[in-house]
Amino acid sequence: MPQPLVSVVIPAYNHERFVGYAVESVLNQTCQDFELIVVNDGSTDGTEAVVQSYRDDRIRYFYQENQDAYNTINRGISLTEGEYVAILNSDDIYTVDRLEKLLDFSREHDKVCLFSDVIPVDDQNNEFTDPEFGWNVWHQANREFFFSCGDLYTAFLNGNFMVTTSNLFMTREAARMVGPFCSLRYLHDYDFIFRMIELFRKKVAYVADQKLLYYRIHGGNTLSEAAIVGREQDRELIEKYMLAAVPEECQRYVSAGSRRLVEIEKELHQVRQQLQAPQPDGVRPALRNLQEALMVWIKKKCGSAASETQQ
Repeated sequence: MPQPLVSVVIPAYNHERFVGYAVESVLNQTCQDFELIVVNDGSTDGTEAVVQSYRDDRIRYFYQENQDAYNTINRGISLTEGEYVAILNSDDIYTVDRLEKLLDFSREHDKVCLFSDVIPVDDQNNEFTDPEFGWNVWHQANREFFFSCGDLYTAFLNGNFMVTTSNLFMTREAARMVGPFCSLRYLHDYDFIFRMIELFRKKVAYVADQKLLYYRIHGGNTLSEAAIVGREQDRELIEKYMLAAVPEECQRYVSAGSRRLVEIEKELHQVRQQLQAPQPDGVRPALRNLQEALMVWIKKKCGSAASETQQ
């Protein structure tokens, strides 16, 4: 087969409900000059059967034992042959003209990496349109910060408004120069875009006026240990790339000051909680507090007397 213009990589893991939508959104693109590389990361459901049900010579399917998302993406990219590389998680969906529009933008503006705005959808492909919906509030705040500062690197320090690995569209050469995705389970895309901007500061673009990706927000998501790990990784990344943006002789000031600001926020939160907590009133709580204080005093006195006796 001739070299494809675009290589689309789908890292797939236990998404038999959604992977068909992902595959079809690539096959139905207005730009048909592509290869589709699907790497099944050890799925234990029917993901493999769904992918292999499609008969198209442009699909290349690979299976591996589970190695986590970043390794799966790295393997997929290593197999690409196109001039451009795009990534699509197995539960997300491309708009029908995504590849065509990003190709045109890349060529017209001489960019090596692009990402667009996104459309959040639920498990049934229904869009979350309520502006008060929590994710929409978060994303709009990040967009507004970008519009106010006009600088991608600065805006990413405020939040990951690229949202997902599925939003990456880049030249294969740029992907090679930036290097593989790092071993962060939740934020490998965040780290990658920082490195891309560091290397190609003026050739990375946010196509902010076009929504070219349906981003899946699963209704069954619950607060878990992942919420803590993800935020810990987020904190480390922000500090790393914030310090990378300032002269070395100033880094200790920025590091110390930012850490103190975080501690102040924690202290303020604790003080506010204490001030808002209901205070005990009445005779019984007061007597109980007095009794506890007397017991502490008596124990100290007894201990002191015993020590003097031993001497």
